Amino acid sequence: MKLASLNDGSKDGQLIVVSKDLTKFISATDIAPTMQNAMDNWDNIFDELNMLSKNLNSGKINSIEFEPKNVLSPLPRSYQWADGSAYVNHVHLVRKARGAEMPDSFWSDPLMYQGGSDDFIPPLAPIYLPDESWGIDMEGEIAIITGNVKMGASPIESINSIRLLMLVNDVSLRNLIPNELSKGFGFFQSKPSTAFSPVAVTPDELDGIWVDGKLHQILEVDLNGEPLGRVNSGIDMTFSFPELIAHACKSRNLGAGTIIGSGTVSNRDKDGGPGKSIKDGGLGYSCIAEIRMVETILKGKPFTPFMKFGDETRIEMKDKNGLSIFGMIKQTVKKINI
Repeated sequence: MKLASLNDGSKDGQLIVVSKDLTKFISATDIAPTMQNAMDNWDNIFDELNMLSKNLNSGKINSIEFEPKNVLSPLPRSYQWADGSAYVNHVHLVRKARGAEMPDSFWSDPLMYQGGSDDFIPPLAPIYLPDESWGIDMEGEIAIITGNVKMGASPIESINSIRLLMLVNDVSLRNLIPNELSKGFGFFQSKPSTAFSPVAVTPDELDGIWVDGKLHQILEVDLNGEPLGRVNSGIDMTFSFPELIAHACKSRNLGAGTIIGSGTVSNRDKDGGPGKSIKDGGLGYSCIAEIRMVETILKGKPFTPFMKFGDETRIEMKDKNGLSIFGMIKQTVKKINI
């Protein structure tokens, strides 16, 4: 089942069911007016939503043409958005590039930060920022939306709370990060609004690629129409999504509609190295920062610039038949005067 939030001018949009091929949709507001309402009442309404999805895909009911430009984020705003760093290769490169040792605990205890969840960017909307000197970067990621999770839930218990999966562009302002981290209190200004894919997908739709709490498929990341990354989101994922949920709920309950991200999808090179660009025969990268880290390690300093006004990024994942699973995140960086 694929769900989205139609932009009707309200903050939360209207819940819709989208066909598997992303070509048509039907309103689901008679079942649940919004995505958050669906999350709150998931166990009671799942069968109804699932039947609506089956009827839509079989052509038994009238439908409307689906236009990704007309939807908001699947959850236009959330009570909780927490982003992990499940791909420890990415963290290792960050620290190696600045000559810092990585603690052994990073391989057994996930990193996670709490992001801003009140203002997500629609999947095809621009990334508006006032200053490109802030070091604008995209980060291609996977995310899940959970139901209610009790404090202290184990990974085995947590996997059953995963309701939906979607893609992420976790926009980062790299040149603001060092000053914030030096204060010892984490990200805030350096993490502006996040974007998610047009649709969110139930795990049962991902047969064969959703295995043991990891999504095993190629994540496509482009920059200005050129391939930046073709990384596999199931490889080198040190912590599964159930493990990330268990980490997040160690000391608190998680409410229905909580979003948890995987962190930047990152693959090692086949020879065990830090990874190569696509043009050099590698799998590429899901963010510019990782290219710059590799350049620093190999050449002593970074050469690739961060995004400028007018630059465009695309993040997408396709199935074995080449069809988009979640729809694409496609955004242009634009200047806003504040």
